[in-house]
Amino acid sequence: MTYSIVARDVATGHLGVAVASRFFAVGALVPHIRGGRCAVATQAFVSPIWGMEAAARMAQGEAGAEVLADLVARDGGQAIRQIHMIDSAGVSVAHTGADCIDWCGHMVADGVSVAGNMLVGPDVVGQTLEVYKAHMHLPLAERLMTAMEAGEAAGGDKRGRQSAALRVHRDQDYPWIDIRADDHADPLAELRRLYDVAHERFIHVADALPTRENFSGTTAREGIDRAIADADAQRAAAGRPSRSFATALD
Repeated sequence: MTYSIVARDVATGHLGVAVASRFFAVGALVPHIRGGRCAVATQAFVSPIWGMEAAARMAQGEAGAEVLADLVARDGGQAIRQIHMIDSAGVSVAHTGADCIDWCGHMVADGVSVAGNMLVGPDVVGQTLEVYKAHMHLPLAERLMTAMEAGEAAGGDKRGRQSAALRVHRDQDYPWIDIRADDHADPLAELRRLYDVAHERFIHVADALPTRENFSGTTAREGIDRAIADADAQRAAAGRPSRSFATALD
């Protein structure tokens, strides 16, 4: 009932998952990421336990293939599950259960994998992967959204559209960006809007957050405020209004 892409950016080591479905709040269950270590998408007759356990074990250094084989062996429902995941070296593994609903399947390449079920056909997965690989010049988040849009153009979920999500981690276990459209007529377009809104203010705050290496993070507001003001000025100069629905202060 879903298609998704899991990827690791070779240049930065950043990890991301994007997903879309005719299912409510798909982003609440599918993506599981450990910054700098691994990323997982668990779907079909979804088991969040698969996602959580796979991410935790790969984050401790266990090979993805080993983890996947163990999950399949232990789960009496493995035939209705689908999962794909990538480790810190960019090695991907995937499983599509024999009883997942057609069209279902996955494709794996260097640093990226795409999987889906209940799709219009195999072109959804194929186009998502090909467009991702054709846009390596884009930042990871934009590359993932562009790939997902290609999958939708190829037919997407055969039941229609409802929700989508994008999560990207840099080298921390909290996300650099985590946006979701939980119930929307055009969820991938809504992700684009949210991504634009994030760049008005949120991204500049995210860049200043504490990290494992810098426990205090950035403690002065001046640089953050300057970055936000510069972004506002650039947007105004380009004639682009804010895309945020936030209310103004009185």
